[in-house]
Amino acid sequence: MCGIVGYIGPRSPLEVLLEGLRRLEYRGYDSAGVAVFHKGRIEIRRVEGKIAKLAELVKGEKFDGHVGIGHTRWATHGRPSETNAHPHLAGRVAVVHNGIIENYLALKKELQSAGRQFISETDTEVIAHLVDEELRAGKSLPEAVREGLKRLKGSYAVCFLVEGEERLVAARMESPMVIGIGDGEYFAASDVPAVLPYTRDFLFLEDGDIALISPEGVSIFDLQGRERTPPQRRVDWSPAMAEKEGYKHFMLKEIHEQPRAVTDTLRGRVLEEEGEVFLEDFPLTDEEVRELERVLFVACGTSWHAALIGEYLMETLARLPARAEIASEFRYRDPVGDSRTLLVAISQSGETADTIAGVREGKKRGFRTLSICNVLESTISRETEGVIYTHAGPEIGVASTKAFTAQLAALQLLALYTGRRRGVISQQELKGHIRSLKRIPHLMEEVLKAEGEIQRIARGHVHYKDFLYLGRGISYPVALEGALKLKEISYIHAEGYPAGEMKHGPIALIDEDMPVVIVAPEDHTYEKTLGNIEEVKSRSGRVIALVNHGDSRIREQADEVIRVPHTPPLLSPFVTTLPLQLLAYHIADFLGTDVDQPRNLAKSVTVE
Repeated sequence: MCGIVGYIGPRSPLEVLLEGLRRLEYRGYDSAGVAVFHKGRIEIRRVEGKIAKLAELVKGEKFDGHVGIGHTRWATHGRPSETNAHPHLAGRVAVVHNGIIENYLALKKELQSAGRQFISETDTEVIAHLVDEELRAGKSLPEAVREGLKRLKGSYAVCFLVEGEERLVAARMESPMVIGIGDGEYFAASDVPAVLPYTRDFLFLEDGDIALISPEGVSIFDLQGRERTPPQRRVDWSPAMAEKEGYKHFMLKEIHEQPRAVTDTLRGRVLEEEGEVFLEDFPLTDEEVRELERVLFVACGTSWHAALIGEYLMETLARLPARAEIASEFRYRDPVGDSRTLLVAISQSGETADTIAGVREGKKRGFRTLSICNVLESTISRETEGVIYTHAGPEIGVASTKAFTAQLAALQLLALYTGRRRGVISQQELKGHIRSLKRIPHLMEEVLKAEGEIQRIARGHVHYKDFLYLGRGISYPVALEGALKLKEISYIHAEGYPAGEMKHGPIALIDEDMPVVIVAPEDHTYEKTLGNIEEVKSRSGRVIALVNHGDSRIREQADEVIRVPHTPPLLSPFVTTLPLQLLAYHIADFLGTDVDQPRNLAKSVTVE
């Protein structure tokens, strides 16, 4: 996730771009840059770091052009640096980009063979080269952009400047882009908040749209060159609401961003036709993978719940013994292992102190190390031999949501990759797994459509002081995560428990004043979970059951039912986690707590 701003009009482009980038800094903040015209040439200024550093760099500079583009980066390809910062320039073409180009390596190799020189490590630079090649071949600007974009596989929102053209070009494919309509001026941006100080009137581009923007107006074409006229809409958001894209809280926005976070984490790494999983920075050879004897997942909090799911995935899909360790406990143990042990550290921020210490402890003992992380060039990603980056984008809400499901996607990739190389999964079986995995973002969208029903259930349960969450098998970590979300943001006491352990103690607590949330998808533990529901009901307990569509047996027993789509059992956490996040969110919202910044908590726990 990155932030893009473009401007054409009578104002100083530099001032508009800097203001817009400040309003988009929540989308990325490891580097930033602008490109503007001066004396007919494109001038680029870039820095590693935040917008304030860019503003200091250009302080006092004057440019005579009236069009420009700007970018604030959340890195996916290439470490944060001035060289990798956007805009990127190739020949006459400067570009800023938000998204991931899946086939950039093949395109880069082709362009290099044709004599093109690359400067950065990014996937974005190929876009500028492709369009410049088309211009050199004599194509018009609209044709050059169209032909260049047709060659891309993946997602993009892009803005172009081209020397010799006093125009701005913007386009999108699976990444957001809006066009702001002012009085004799026009804007392009990743999000509405970037340009709210200047206009409330917008055109919202759709996938495949290309907008040609000049001082005279905006023309929009599709990739086949056909013109279309989208409706102009007026947005009456406040600046604060605009940053949240109309959502009341960042947490709710991030819950709804999860299908995209999972899609972006999988993008370019699952090849269904070939029956293959590609991990760009995996540190072990195929022979070393086959020699592994066990996997240790080390993590804290929500990431530890992801690690517990990783246990199931690794043992089922790769047939490797696996264990999830709480990092703060692991670091003080005397763990046994050697180079045939793979330690996998999981952290959203990559700066979690206990997890860093766990990595260092493992390295001392000769363990091989890998991390799953959401922040490029973080401490944990640097300290491990390899890394699987989750492409969830910045997570502003303190209580983790989209980072968790992105971690689940990364764990799926890791287990499938390992299982294939150990010979446990055939190529044909892997194709089936990939096919199911690629359907998951769509199923997650279906779950989110039921938010109104979950909100109704939440309203009826705000007065309870204690909750019990139960699940079996791979649903047990989901129960733990559901309970954690509720206690984090609503301050209501909640406990997650294996459903089979209920009768070994927690059943003593059950009465009409303790709702029991039971995660019960139709898997091999379904019948046992049904028995647990009957045990709760016989003690006057109130049951909120999370079940698959079409389930009638639990529906007859439960007081409230939340329905989710059917999935293969190992993929069920993707659809069962979201309703529990929404339940916690709406209970907390009804109680009036500070959902995005709950008391006593920090986003990144950098102390022991």
